Amino acid sequence: MRLESILDLDKKYVAQTYERQPIVLSEGSGIKVKDIEGNEYLDFVAGIATCALGHSHPAVTETISKQAKKLVHVSNLFYNRPQVELAKALAGVTPDSIKKFFFCNSGAEAVEAAFKLAVKHAGRSHIIALEGSFHGRTLATLGATWKKSYREPFKALIPPAFKFVPFDDLDGIKSVINDRTAAVIAEPIQGEGGINVPSENFLSGLRDICDDFKTLLIFDEIQSGMGRTGKWFASEHWNVEPDIMTMAKALGNGFPIGCMGAKSEVMDSFSPGDHASTFGGNPLACTAGKAVVETMKKERLPQHAEEIGRYFKKKLKELAKKHKSVQEVRGRGLMLALELVDEKSARLSVTKAREEGILINRTAKNVLRFVPPLIIEQKHVNQLIKTLDQILKVTS
Repeated sequence: MRLESILDLDKKYVAQTYERQPIVLSEGSGIKVKDIEGNEYLDFVAGIATCALGHSHPAVTETISKQAKKLVHVSNLFYNRPQVELAKALAGVTPDSIKKFFFCNSGAEAVEAAFKLAVKHAGRSHIIALEGSFHGRTLATLGATWKKSYREPFKALIPPAFKFVPFDDLDGIKSVINDRTAAVIAEPIQGEGGINVPSENFLSGLRDICDDFKTLLIFDEIQSGMGRTGKWFASEHWNVEPDIMTMAKALGNGFPIGCMGAKSEVMDSFSPGDHASTFGGNPLACTAGKAVVETMKKERLPQHAEEIGRYFKKKLKELAKKHKSVQEVRGRGLMLALELVDEKSARLSVTKAREEGILINRTAKNVLRFVPPLIIEQKHVNQLIKTLDQILKVTS
């Protein structure tokens, strides 16, 4: 089927809720993907930080295939072995405080579960979120997502439980937190907001404030977790442990799975019937998740992300010195950003990079976001930098 035919069918039959790039990807292996016209690309988007092992990693595809021949789905009215095995595997890599897990199908569902758990455990009704945050597009998660264009059309449906405080502002937190605050939710490094990294004392200060008010601290590690920043979870860079944590994206390497983890005494506030998910924790998804965790450990991917990310960031900073259109370089590991002078330059950069065989992503209007598979090598980084150098000569 030709590109034009697919685009026409999409417009006719598919909800137009995405701003898509005009290519149809059909296959992938490792860091490379191909479209239906045979063009090959280096993928620095990775399904938005999702395909951390790269495309079609044999450890995942073979595991999924094997499990699909045995048992795809079973109701949570029964136990299933892959679910408890994945929970045990996650307990071995998550912060020490996180010991019990609830499985679902997406990041937004994981955050919804976190909100319900926080309210149930604390017996309180308010939640504080940060400006620049992104926690999902379901109604409760939308209430904690900062971008007004996402929230405003649906404000009549959003619960009035949320308050926003500027990112990296402890005084702002202190000014609104009180004995009605069930939880504060934060991305240790903001993703959709533009790869915003907090100051050195912000997360530890946030932990102290929450402790003072007996308020739960939720870390949304959906984008920043699973080795992305050079640690299993980004909060580890600051040695701060949450009460509740959410995961998704890279946990299934593209297979839909979400997870909410919590301290045992917090998770035990849930009773049968308090929360559920028909497909959550099904054998197929959990088998994929376990394969991802085991492969990341075997291939030392968090450590590799730290090493190659350091090189990547150095090359981006060298690029920034050469081009006036670059405002800032930021991020950790393989969660990096190049902030450009305006939205037009960022849009043009995405288009030109694609024409040169490299897929990149724009977020927060004028920020180029780089969240490639964790398996990338220096040669891939060099190819991207060379391409961006040529592009920025035009956009500067």
